[in-house]
Amino acid sequence: MHAQFKFDPNQARLNNIGQPASIPAGHAAQTPTFHAMSVHYLELAPNALTLLGQGAVLYKAAETTKGGDNAIDFDQADKAGENEKFFTIPLKNVPPGTYEWVRASVAYQNYDVQFNINNLPVFGDLLHQKGAVASFVGFNTYISTLQPREKTLTVNDDKKQGFWAFETNLSAPYNIFNALYSGQAPAGATTVVNPLFLSSPIPQGSCVVTGKFDRPLVITGAETSDITLTLSFSINNSFEWIDDNGNGELDLYGDGVTPAEKITDMGLRGLLPNWE
Repeated sequence: MHAQFKFDPNQARLNNIGQPASIPAGHAAQTPTFHAMSVHYLELAPNALTLLGQGAVLYKAAETTKGGDNAIDFDQADKAGENEKFFTIPLKNVPPGTYEWVRASVAYQNYDVQFNINNLPVFGDLLHQKGAVASFVGFNTYISTLQPREKTLTVNDDKKQGFWAFETNLSAPYNIFNALYSGQAPAGATTVVNPLFLSSPIPQGSCVVTGKFDRPLVITGAETSDITLTLSFSINNSFEWIDDNGNGELDLYGDGVTPAEKITDMGLRGLLPNWE
């Protein structure tokens, strides 16, 4: 069995309990262009009453205490883009059973977003520019260095869910103003979709996204061909911020005075797993 990702801009935009979600008043959002993602933990669950950790755990990435607390080790994290093989497990190692649900603990996302950078000296406003985001939504991640695009940020510390780095990718001749920013979304603000919140909750601050198979996955132990597990994640307006000026666009400022609009949510908006 091998697993791969799909990033779907048209999939339903859901809230924490799996219900359709609109963009809150005073906020704005956009659908990013995904490059890569990393999952820390992957589990098959037989039914809606299966508690986290009691299903068939297919994958768990490396952890470390280098930063003090237990954390995902970003240096060792496997990353994959859309339709790229993320991991492989021999089918003989998957316990026989009938599985209706998948739990995927998302750790890291890398994608592009559009933004404006206003009040630049001499140049004024540069509209509809691109930037690369490195988004960390796992429970806790130890990061030595990270590179959203070309610039490198040294961290050497643990970062809780909601940490991000943003690198501008301005076109010439404005690329002299390219910069790397970092910040932290508010605690508890990251959307983590779990339709089983009543029967099978997840820990606060984790990013265990839960989704139901389009048809149950049956493992007998006598399979003669491989199985491809596709995890289709909703990226429908998944990048959200406080829209201070109400223009529906992400605004940064180059005057050294005006604060940038605050990123609030980088959580994926649903999971639809399927197999073939």
